Amino acid sequence: MESPCILVCSIDQKTGYCFGCGRTSVEIGAWLTMTPEQRRDVMADLPGRLETVERRPRRETRRARMARERDQSE
Repeated sequence: MESPCILVCSIDQKTGYCFGCGRTSVEIGAWLTMTPEQRRDVMADLPGRLETVERRPRRETRRARMARERDQSE
């Protein structure tokens, strides 16, 4: 199943969009139950949404946390 997730999972409080993929928390939660057409419709909106979010999340993202934990365990 195609997904726009890039493991930067943090929601911009101003727009309600994920910093990484541009989806809302409701869309993220419903992704697996959406039809392929619904997912394509959401994905078509994502580039425009990502232009409206701040470029840096206000808290540590999942990707950054995973990298930090990996570096600490080495």
